[in-house]
Amino acid sequence: MIGDRMRQARLAAGFTLAEVAERLEKVGQSITTAGLSKYEHNKSVPSAAFLLKLARALEVKSSYFLHEPEVRVEWLAFRKHSTLPARQQARVQATANTIAEGQFWLQTTLYPNEKPAIPATRTVTTLVEAEAAAVDLRAVWKLGNDPIESVTQTTEDRGGIVIGWRNHTAGFDGLSGWLNDEVPVAVMDMSAPPDRRRFSLAHELGHMLLTPKSPDSKFEEKMAHRFAAAFLVPAEVARRELGTRRRHLDFDEIGLLKERHGLSMQAWARRALDVGIVDEAYYRNWCIEFSRRGWRKEEPYTFDGQEEPTRLKQMTLHALAEGMITEERALQLCPSCLTPQHTNKPAEHRYTAVELMKLPREERNRILAEAAAEAAEEYRSNSELTEFEAFGEDDLYDEYPE
Repeated sequence: MIGDRMRQARLAAGFTLAEVAERLEKVGQSITTAGLSKYEHNKSVPSAAFLLKLARALEVKSSYFLHEPEVRVEWLAFRKHSTLPARQQARVQATANTIAEGQFWLQTTLYPNEKPAIPATRTVTTLVEAEAAAVDLRAVWKLGNDPIESVTQTTEDRGGIVIGWRNHTAGFDGLSGWLNDEVPVAVMDMSAPPDRRRFSLAHELGHMLLTPKSPDSKFEEKMAHRFAAAFLVPAEVARRELGTRRRHLDFDEIGLLKERHGLSMQAWARRALDVGIVDEAYYRNWCIEFSRRGWRKEEPYTFDGQEEPTRLKQMTLHALAEGMITEERALQLCPSCLTPQHTNKPAEHRYTAVELMKLPREERNRILAEAAAEAAEEYRSNSELTEFEAFGEDDLYDEYPE
């Protein structure tokens, strides 16, 4: 409904009701926060004229409010530090909803017969069961035991939606959920290094595919962590690389394994503990020494993997190349997708009225005729330009709810 779309657009922009009212005032529209709230809760219906001004205030297309989404995202897990305000949480969710909606439309339009290759959710009671689930997922996806080149690409190739959050929101780690109960959706922080991103995505997969038998937030996080580590480095691989029992783990050795498998040095040490290669006392001392060297936030070895979502961009360019969407729609779906070389159009000179009058009549008429034909085609093919009927006098003057 219109109110739901209004709220989603506001949250995605990161505004409160009061801030939206202030922005509307600047475009010549007065309304109280109570009035806006009534609209968002579908207790009153805004006029077309109001929606046009709201679109300007929120910097979205006015047709956004009239579009009835065909998707529903149920968010399951929001990994965050305690410092992440509820307002920022709502912004991340609203933005991810909009992106997931567009990507799902592209997927079902371009590949109508393609279904996500995602195993059924399973209930677990122990961390060992979480580890077994990660091994099973590798088997279902036919990954073998080799290092995974890109967890992001692997997930996208199996029908999952991966969204990169690029606003560098302090305190945000990850978010996951299900779209229409069948498509997994994960949001990851793109400001994190590649090894952190891939672990975060694997962690979100754990939240989506596993359900603890008893509600326990601490166990849920441990469960997802164990799943992620086992998915990136199965126990068999960890023992092959390190041996079945060790008295000492060399920092440079662990750094090289990080470069090979894309699992952080700290996670490798924990992996050694989890599969019984080192004991609790050694692991604790290893962590203390690691911290003493100042490596907790920035490790001395890096992983250069490509953990970047590309599916949305690829599908947007595909649809644009086939004439299924306009450039304007492509920019809405994927703002960073279009560059001059993708449009296949040379830069056109925009004539001013004075310049046109100086041209020979035949040349002037040709340019005007081409512009008119182009505009007519745009209005014919782009429904967003004709969403609203012509406004009557009543549309320009409305009584807004208090």
